[in-house]
Parts: sequence; C-alpha cells; structure tokens
Amino acid sequence: MTGRPIEKRILSSRAKRGICFFLCLCVLMATASRAQTKRPKILGIRYVRFAVSDFCRAYDFYMKILGHSLECQASEESAGGPVVLNATQLVALSPRGSSGESNLLEEIGFETDDLAALRRYFDLHNIPVTSPDAHGIAGMFLRITDPEGHHISFRQSSADQRTPDTSRATLHIIHAGFVVKDRATEEHFYKDILGFRPYWHGGMKDDRDDWVALQVPDGTDWVEFMLNISPDADKHTLGVMNHIALGVPDIHAVQKQLLTNGMKLTEEPKIGRDGKWQLNVYDPDDTRVEFMEFTPVEKPCCSEFTGPHPKP
Repeated sequence: MTGRPIEKRILSSRAKRGICFFLCLCVLMATASRAQTKRPKILGIRYVRFAVSDFCRAYDFYMKILGHSLECQASEESAGGPVVLNATQLVALSPRGSSGESNLLEEIGFETDDLAALRRYFDLHNIPVTSPDAHGIAGMFLRITDPEGHHISFRQSSADQRTPDTSRATLHIIHAGFVVKDRATEEHFYKDILGFRPYWHGGMKDDRDDWVALQVPDGTDWVEFMLNISPDADKHTLGVMNHIALGVPDIHAVQKQLLTNGMKLTEEPKIGRDGKWQLNVYDPDDTRVEFMEFTPVEKPCCSEFTGPHPKP
C-alpha cells in the first residue's frame, strides 16, 4: 500500500517533466521557424490608388502633368484605369461617384522580390492577407491592412519590370502620405513588422512632429505619416494630407513645364521645412500632388535626414 503513492508521485513528476520538455520544444521550433522565415525585400512604391468622382477629369489632370494628350475613353468612365508614370509606377484612378467620401487615398502598393515568401511572413505574424482586385493593374498582388485601416498591397517585381523607360519623360513617386491618428501603433507596424526605416521627421513648429517619414527597407521611397489632423477635417484638408509626391531635379523647370502643358497653378514653388523645394497641384477632387526635389538645398528643421535621398 505504501508503494503506490510513491509510484504515482514518480509518474506524475515524469509526466510534468515530459510536458515541460514538449512545451519547450514547441517554443524552440516556433522560434526557429520564425527566424528561418525572414521578411523578403520591399523595394519601393509600385502604385497609389485614388478614388475620383469624375474619371475623365482626373485622367485629364494627370495627362497634363505628364504632358500627354491621350484622351479618356468612354468605356473607362465607370471602370477607371491606370495612369502610367514610368516603367514601374503608376497612379490608379478608381471612380466612386459623388459619394462625399473624404479619404480618397484608397491603397498604396509596394514591390517585393518574393511574394510567396512575404505571404508566409505575414502568416507567421498573424496578419490577414487577401488578394485584391487588380483595378486595371496587371500582376499578382497581396493586400494587408495596417492598424488604422489603410490598405497596402505588394506586387512581385522582376528585373525587366525595373528597367527604366527612356523613350519618354517619366515621373517617380518618391513618397505617399496619409493621415495617422496613433503614431506609436503605426510606427510599430511599419518599422517592427515591415522593416521600414526612419528618414526624417518634423513639423510646422520645431518642438512638434506633424510629419514622420519612413523609408521602405530596401529602397529610398517612403511613406509619410500626417499627424495632428482633426477628426472633423473637411475633404479639402484630407486631400492635402492624403497625397503623393513626385521627385524632380528642378522645381522651377517643372513649374514652367506644367504651365506649358496647360495646367493652372494656384501656388508658387517654396522650400519646405525639410529643406527641399516643392510645388503643390491639386486634382479635381482636391487630392494633392506634390512635386519635390530629390535633395535638400537648406538644412532641414527639427531633425537630420537619417537615410539616403532618392535619385533621378
């Protein structure tokens, strides 16, 4: 009778040690699996998709930017379509009618060198993934949503797709900006999960950040957090904040060319708080398109640049 309790205690002890060993093994295997599944490269911005109330008017606006005279086709008015900026980038226009929606920046697309590996990486981090409709954009995509609901997509890149097109004038999207309410949460997602790197931060006043720029891990394009925006901001204000920037070598040459292209300008070139020349134009829905020189001509306010500047 006295041997049974001891035997039970021995078995119980062995069982506990076995359970502990099994749990430790599971943790080690999960850690090893996570370490082996590294995030593939995120190379740069592939496209930005905007909602527009009148596709043909918006299309004409972007054609004037490019200096082209290609007319909108009637079949495109309801379906929308892309405006090709260069060999690897475009602006996608998605008709939404006159719904009164304030945030018209619908999606930012990036390029990656391994879409399948990126899918596995997202699965490991429990990030839901969907395959979005192409909206007139060719190629395979994955879409995820950041903590504040912004849609971001990823497209497989290839060497031939990244060959510059020298047959015509092109423009390059160097950053896309969008309104952010919770800086810390968004920074954690973009920096710690996606691997984005700090580039610059600053504000209208030296002691407050209104803009935070984070570069893609494997390139010089960046996203720009637009901070301190009122939750009651009107459509025009949100159009200013949710924007794209096109890199140019000479802002005054761009100003002259836009006027030649028949565009009516409402602003003059100016040097921004980051020390770079810039010029703003606005599409028919008040979405801002910012022309920005690649490198600063003055010392920036608030912080130094901590990443490489984009190049022509």
